[in-house]
Amino acid sequence: MKLHVLRPLWVAIGLVGLILVSRQFLVPDDFGVHGRNFTYGYHRLSNIQEWKDFPVKHRGREFCVECHEENVSKLNASVHAPVECENCHGPAVNHPDDQENLVLDTTRGLCLRCHAWLDYPNSARGDLVSIEDKRHRRRRECIECHNPHDPREEEE
Repeated sequence: MKLHVLRPLWVAIGLVGLILVSRQFLVPDDFGVHGRNFTYGYHRLSNIQEWKDFPVKHRGREFCVECHEENVSKLNASVHAPVECENCHGPAVNHPDDQENLVLDTTRGLCLRCHAWLDYPNSARGDLVSIEDKRHRRRRECIECHNPHDPREEEE
């Protein structure tokens, strides 16, 4: 064969060999097929214990109601009832001990994660009110007019 055909062939064979050799060093020993309960049956056995040891960060609405009963009752009576507190307030992992950890995101972008109107087929999200970001009070934050715990329009 000509050299212009052999050179790329040797490069390809070398790359495949390099991948196979490096795989021996990079893939953990406990990775493999360990039952059909994981994606494609492949996972690392030590990963199960790692996830069991991982600290819980989200505590749920039941944790919030102990101190914030008024806000939780407003939220439960509003259209935002399906939204968990931590979707807006962040994970309550060390709250109330670590107050800085639970920062409230009041930006317009947070609301638009659910309420943005998307111009493509099947983009309707059921009962969610979708807004067109370019038209709906573009220069203002949502909380200037809407209380997230009871999002009906408020008087300005």
